[in-house]
Amino acid sequence: MRTRTDIECWLTDMDGVLVHENRPIPGAAELLTQWRDEGVPFLVLTNNPIFTPRDLSARLARSGLDVPEERIWTSALATAEFLRSQLPGGAAFVIGEAGLTTALHEAGFIMTETDPDYVVVGETRQYSFEAITKAIRFINDGARFIITNPDATGPTPFGVVPATGSFAALITKATGKEPYVVGKPNPMMFRSALNRIGAHSETTAMIGDRMDTDIIAGIEAGLYTVLVLTGISDPAEVERYPFRPDEVLASIADLVTPEPIETEFPEVV
Repeated sequence: MRTRTDIECWLTDMDGVLVHENRPIPGAAELLTQWRDEGVPFLVLTNNPIFTPRDLSARLARSGLDVPEERIWTSALATAEFLRSQLPGGAAFVIGEAGLTTALHEAGFIMTETDPDYVVVGETRQYSFEAITKAIRFINDGARFIITNPDATGPTPFGVVPATGSFAALITKATGKEPYVVGKPNPMMFRSALNRIGAHSETTAMIGDRMDTDIIAGIEAGLYTVLVLTGISDPAEVERYPFRPDEVLASIADLVTPEPIETEFPEVV
């Protein structure tokens, strides 16, 4: 049985683990500093495909957390990496924001509205009837249907808003085609993250706040799993599922190694 002492690399969710509504969760800054000082490989994962890693790094910096952009792995990056492995230099009709389009461009994909190989749907605040109609027609004509993440809603200061999963359901209803989901809970996202930092599943842990995405995907990817209770899960939520994380912690602060206590000894004469 693995224990925390076997872990050499870490993957961690962002919202609900490191930050909550753009406020840092106590212990997050200290743990990130500890990993950096000890040279521990890590990645911060998010299912949100809207923003580029540079955008997210700046957002975390405003919250007081120092996470370089190369330490951030999004569902948009995972989607681009997956598509590059499937069809290098392919063409896609994309519904999404800069985080997704930039990732696909950097992966060598062409954005097109003419005979695309794929329809790729990510999160955006600018869904349009015209774009969704084009997506439906392209899929009916044979384009393969990919979505970055299955989240049906997303949070805002004013309440939830429909997200990728909701619009994917609309397209599925119109086409009869189910999308392939790259982001959590597909362990594909974790495997691509492991490849990014050269890690092995046996010595890597995943920290998350959701049983239905972070923990189940971590288990299926063969990772050591840690659930923190600073997000949406509580002990009662854990009991609802037939699987269990390796650890349940109050917060990420419980992973910070205490500073050694310096003891003064009397001088020996």
